[in-house]
Amino acid sequence: MSVQIPIRMSLQTWLMLVVLSMLWGGSFLFNEIALQEIPPLTLSMLRVVGAALVYWIFMLATNRSIPRNLHLWGAFLIMGILNNAIPFSLIAFAQTEISGSLASIINSTAPLFVVVIAGVLLPDERMTLQRIVSVIIGLMGVVVMIGPSALSGIGSDVIAQCAMLGAAFFYALSAVYARRFKEIRLMPSAFITGQVTMSSLVLIPTALYFDRSFEFVFPSIEVIAAVSGVSLLSTALAYVLYFRILSQAGATNTMLVAFLIPVSAILLGVSILDESLTLIQVVGMALIALGLALMDGRLLQILKLRKKLIR
Repeated sequence: MSVQIPIRMSLQTWLMLVVLSMLWGGSFLFNEIALQEIPPLTLSMLRVVGAALVYWIFMLATNRSIPRNLHLWGAFLIMGILNNAIPFSLIAFAQTEISGSLASIINSTAPLFVVVIAGVLLPDERMTLQRIVSVIIGLMGVVVMIGPSALSGIGSDVIAQCAMLGAAFFYALSAVYARRFKEIRLMPSAFITGQVTMSSLVLIPTALYFDRSFEFVFPSIEVIAAVSGVSLLSTALAYVLYFRILSQAGATNTMLVAFLIPVSAILLGVSILDESLTLIQVVGMALIALGLALMDGRLLQILKLRKKLIR
């Protein structure tokens, strides 16, 4: 029997979603720095290998049990390909051709894909008008907040833009596929370890063959720091939050993080880099908040309650 996943999320889950958006929002910045000296496949390989090393050290140091079921490791392989190997490589490639702003807008289509895929495959996350409208409003907010100038590149670099769309699709597909692990009594650390390990085994030979990674010179300190950031923060730490949110809130709600990533990037720039916050960005954030509230279900509940009180 399937477990019903409520639309509404707790305050703790919302806080985790915001932190996750900051970690994943930072990956665009880390990628831009690292791609100056490292090719896309090699960067993606280093990203998952670094995360895998961290998790294996953690598992061994804490005497956590490692799954020995071959069927389960096959599922880890599929998850690693869907959630790591393919989207990481597509995003890294896309960021060599298009701006981070445009990439984040295209990445924000992930919830739209989730609504469709989850609506078809998951009986407890059926596609509803409320969910469709909420993700469209959220996507509009992202576009408004980033600004029309970021859309000026649409039409050029079509391959890179299609790559970002592909990454968003595979993120959505992996979020839905990950739900199959909900019924398995498996520690999140073991699940994440299996996923990044298998994606590492896929990307190591791929990067070595296509990028000839062994021929590259030692990168600069800035690039090493960026690779460490995208591996340890945007991958290893981020997945702890990602799978916890996924187990609590479902695939559709989890992918709302795609709308929050640009918000986090702008707010971090305002607070850390002393950048200014424009009116159009505030309007965009308001639209995103409206979409999130509609998806969460609280907005409709408040409106219904108010309607009853008026009567």
